Amino acid sequence: MTAPRERYRTATPRSSIIQRRRTARRPQQECPRCRIDDWKNATILRLPARTSMTAPTGKPRGVLRQRLGAGAFQHDRRAPSPALAGLVEHYWQVGWDLRGLPPQTQETLPHPNVHLVVESGRADVYGVHTGRFTRVLAGQDRVFGIKFRAGAFQPFLRAPVSTLLNRSMRMTEAFGAGEERFARDILACPDIDAMAAVAERMLLRHRPAPDPEVERIGALVADLVADRSLTTVERVASRHGLGVRALQRLFRHYVGVGPKWVIGRYRLHEAVAQLQAGKPIAWTGLALELGYFDQAHFIRDFRALVGRSPADYMRAENTAAMQELARASRPKPRSAAR
Repeated sequence: MTAPRERYRTATPRSSIIQRRRTARRPQQECPRCRIDDWKNATILRLPARTSMTAPTGKPRGVLRQRLGAGAFQHDRRAPSPALAGLVEHYWQVGWDLRGLPPQTQETLPHPNVHLVVESGRADVYGVHTGRFTRVLAGQDRVFGIKFRAGAFQPFLRAPVSTLLNRSMRMTEAFGAGEERFARDILACPDIDAMAAVAERMLLRHRPAPDPEVERIGALVADLVADRSLTTVERVASRHGLGVRALQRLFRHYVGVGPKWVIGRYRLHEAVAQLQAGKPIAWTGLALELGYFDQAHFIRDFRALVGRSPADYMRAENTAAMQELARASRPKPRSAAR
């Protein structure tokens, strides 16, 4: 495409040039650094600041503190393009502004997924985290991440995903050189749509060959999410025509944890979601619905992971909801008269 200055070098009447300049469409503005190197061919591809990606439906599960105190917080998600839908669950961004305010703590119960996280000028790959994840938010910052589908990171890693359990590694170990440029370009983008576009280009360049086991493990995990009656490893193995040992090997190699852990984690995600809904809970009924033998086992597992009993957690969430409502109902201060 020729530069705008060179478009009018032909011998054209001045009036016609002026008219064409007035009606010429202005080029769309783009984030000047929202680009990513083609690390194999050393060419630079510029990306538009907007994409047609959509936000995934449904509330994020596993976030223990749905309501934080005073301050500005942002949590956005975007679904991947069809070309990467089998590998990526979604892209996410978390941002906060607590300048002049005390730090706040956020806690989550991680899913059985690998994340590529960009923050503070670097990019790291995080394996499945089996415990409660705690992060102190302070000052002003933002973090971008790629959440891979359960089992879908193994072709990028080319090793058992269990080797990443409860640990992280630099992006370069899985994707080669270019981490600093990738992180810099991601954090220079104005919004999550531009960030996701940069991430898409990078992933498409490193997209591995299709692996039928990735699709198979994805169907297995999706089944665990959708069907709450699958509360034992034996039942899952029987439904999918696998032996228990074979199922365990498959999960450890592709997901990074065993199927029993995944079942337990999704049970607690469901428990947290029901407690956050604020409706009356029949504790024994909930425990049996989630596959526990009795209420005592359910309370023990919940306290061990969340750090408090289900009843205490529910009271804390209700208190936070009331405080948020009180803050929202306070009259805003009027601006001083000029």
